Amino acid sequence: MKIGTSGQASIDKVAGPVGEALIMTAIGLAVAVPAVLGYNWLVRRNKLVLDNVRVVSGRLHASLLNTPSR
Repeated sequence: MKIGTSGQASIDKVAGPVGEALIMTAIGLAVAVPAVLGYNWLVRRNKLVLDNVRVVSGRLHASLLNTPSR
């Protein structure tokens, strides 16, 4: 706003907003990177659990099919 009203772009008028933007970007990255790492860890963990459930359910299904009827 100050730049537009004065018509001049001096370094002291530009540096403040640019510095604030850089700080906000750093904070955003500090939040986003751990969130992505945590999400990827949870996705991997869920895939392993799902694989284990498939193995157990397959064994249970095979066991139920091989049980002689009365």
